[in-house]
Amino acid sequence: MAETSFTRMDRSTAEQWAVIGAETAKNQARVADRMLDLLRSLSSITDGFATDQLTHCLQTATRAERDGADPEVVFASLMHDAGKAISVPNHPAIAAEMIRPYVRPAVYDMIRVHQDFQGRHYYHHFGGDPDARERHRAELDPETFALAEQFADQWDQTAFDPGYDTLPLEHFEPLVRELTRQARLF
Repeated sequence: MAETSFTRMDRSTAEQWAVIGAETAKNQARVADRMLDLLRSLSSITDGFATDQLTHCLQTATRAERDGADPEVVFASLMHDAGKAISVPNHPAIAAEMIRPYVRPAVYDMIRVHQDFQGRHYYHHFGGDPDARERHRAELDPETFALAEQFADQWDQTAFDPGYDTLPLEHFEPLVRELTRQARLF
């Protein structure tokens, strides 16, 4: 492996960054490996739900795929709760940032706001605002808002059924590998 010698970025050169860029590109496959590992780790998290969080993610992606969602939406549906492996309260932000280089902005936003959209179905149980999604109406274009509604209402909030015919992680692995093959950096 080629390495660079700078110890501060403000003293780096274009040639050194070319080495870093080449090494990063060469190792891009590890992104899919890490995402799949993170998803697998969700199998040990139930937190009182009827399914573990891996099953929930798989079920959400299965529902999206069976409804004809495009590959980026299916991928995002699979990854939407991966952040729960790290932190439940801010899991939407974690998952959204993980997928951001691999999906279009509307899909990123769908995941970023999904908890408030799903809140229509449970926030009232905690004294929260079941219309919290409305806070996002001004910031999201109508198509993105509709996509976030579809995600939350049709796929995410219905994906806790232990008896549902859920596709396995291996089914989605080629999609994860294909979409993470190359990142959009800017």
